[in-house]
Amino acid sequence: MGNRDIIVIGGSAGATAPLKEILGQLPADLPAAVFVVLHIPSHGIGILSTVASAAGRLPVVQAKSGMVIKNGHIYLAAPDHHLLLFESHMMLGCGPRENMARPAIDALFRSAALQYGPRVIGVVLSGLLSDGAAGLTAIKRCGGVALVQDPTDAIADEMPLRALEATTVDLCVPGVRIGDILSDLVREEPGTGLPVPPEVRLEVEIAAGERIGSDSLAKIADPAPLTCPSCGGVLSELKMEHPLRFRCQVGHAYTADALAKQQEGKVDEAMRVALRIIEERAELVQRMATDGRHSGRAAVAEMYDARAIEYREYADMIRRVVLNSLDPKTPKPES
Repeated sequence: MGNRDIIVIGGSAGATAPLKEILGQLPADLPAAVFVVLHIPSHGIGILSTVASAAGRLPVVQAKSGMVIKNGHIYLAAPDHHLLLFESHMMLGCGPRENMARPAIDALFRSAALQYGPRVIGVVLSGLLSDGAAGLTAIKRCGGVALVQDPTDAIADEMPLRALEATTVDLCVPGVRIGDILSDLVREEPGTGLPVPPEVRLEVEIAAGERIGSDSLAKIADPAPLTCPSCGGVLSELKMEHPLRFRCQVGHAYTADALAKQQEGKVDEAMRVALRIIEERAELVQRMATDGRHSGRAAVAEMYDARAIEYREYADMIRRVVLNSLDPKTPKPES
């Protein structure tokens, strides 16, 4: 039966510290390969040396297409490429971004679930929004093991919380314990393999850069009256229950919270444009009122003065809305 020999780890904001703890605890004779995706800048290279210094007993390399997978090695995703696993090697995919990220945690997790099923251990660490939740669900659906950093232990608790909401995880523990747990889990026999859901395979192909057509998308998603923030195309709601996700025909993918975050920025931008236009309109009609008085047209001047006051009231209203959007009130807990 072998052992659980594929470990996939994903994190974002606040994940560097627990990742260093985890890698530092792994033994030199680890009978598994480790793959790591962190949300990093497109040209970031400092994380490679940071991870390498933490994993003193195991070699750390940046993943490359065609590189053969070896036990006892740690592979770090390359900037601006999805890290995907295929049989005995890895591939760097140039498919669309997921949750505004490439590399995306979900893409790595899905490819591992597709290829290795119950041999996979997925780990979600600290981070913002919900990248990793859908991928961890795919790992569980294919028979793998799911670990999540305790949200109360995470600097940014959104990713752990979304993962816990999306699927039934096997363990939720502080980051300092995960390395020792992984060292034990990789020496156990994997569970029973489960059938791979067809949407997992399709989404791996999308991450690899394969074309997604409307017919293929229709098999896994239903059109929604929403627009893709990246390309302006129509979004479709994926049919899986959790988490709520959307894809466009180009392939851009968003969980609901990531889409809401993108829309929030668009709304704020639109409000500021509206504010500028109304303030300019108020300034124009005020000048028209002054011109009317100078030319002896009192009635016209009075009309434009009234309009200027009205426009400035509109502008003040929009300004208050914009300021409130920057400092939203914390919702009260449900009783």
